[in-house]
Amino acid sequence: MSYEPANENHQQSLAGENFQEVKILIVDDDADSREIISFILEDYGAQVTVAASAKEALDYILESKPNLILSDLGMPDIDGYSLIGQIRALPSEQGGDIPAIALTAYATDEDHDRAIASGFQYYLTKPINPDELLITVLKICQTKLSK
Repeated sequence: MSYEPANENHQQSLAGENFQEVKILIVDDDADSREIISFILEDYGAQVTVAASAKEALDYILESKPNLILSDLGMPDIDGYSLIGQIRALPSEQGGDIPAIALTAYATDEDHDRAIASGFQYYLTKPINPDELLITVLKICQTKLSK
């Protein structure tokens, strides 16, 4: 599996970045999507766990609170909107305030607005642009560290 490394414009922003202390949960029913996103983030040192369903994700969150969630919106059974709603209903100490990035092939303004209104902090469209993914994770890490 390969991906294009960060382009020159973003290489400077990402130079020296290491997400080694960051535990990321990727929730996506598509194995290929989970694999490429994991590969990109692990390449920068992130500790990645994957879940193929919202139920797997909720079980993991309650067991081992990640620092960040990346969730597909269009999953069967429980979609990403319902998942984030369930996460946001949890008390903070159980993961209710974990930052989350919506991942979707739906790219309309309405889709973006709905994802943000549902409780996601960021919204990325598929296919995932590695630069955009890494920059977004970096923003979240810097925001969390400054609090």
